Amino acid sequence: MAHLCKRSNIELLLRIKGDEYEARHQRALECLDIVGLGKWKDHRPYEMSGGQQQRVAIARALANHAQLILADEPTGELDSKTTRELLTFFRELIESQHITMLMVSHDSLVDQYVHQVLTLKDGVITE
Repeated sequence: MAHLCKRSNIELLLRIKGDEYEARHQRALECLDIVGLGKWKDHRPYEMSGGQQQRVAIARALANHAQLILADEPTGELDSKTTRELLTFFRELIESQHITMLMVSHDSLVDQYVHQVLTLKDGVITE
């Protein structure tokens, strides 16, 4: 999958699910538009920034009409400017698509963008 364009990457998930070509093609384009990458639908992963690659991962999750997205260190490899942009995007996505996102992060910047922060210390959730 590393060499598939963005659209094909999302369509592959829907193909495995059994969706017909036209439906999966249309849904992939819709999801890329939702994450702001519609006009770059045919670009390959090596042609994308880290933030764009994260958005493709979110588009894949949205393709199945996910109500819950689990994000493990989604900003881990990003600079602070891109992190802020991605977290702002996540916040807008949550509101517009009415989804829940559970994000794990060591980055305290994330705390400024989320509805609730739970801290895990020595295997115990503290607040």
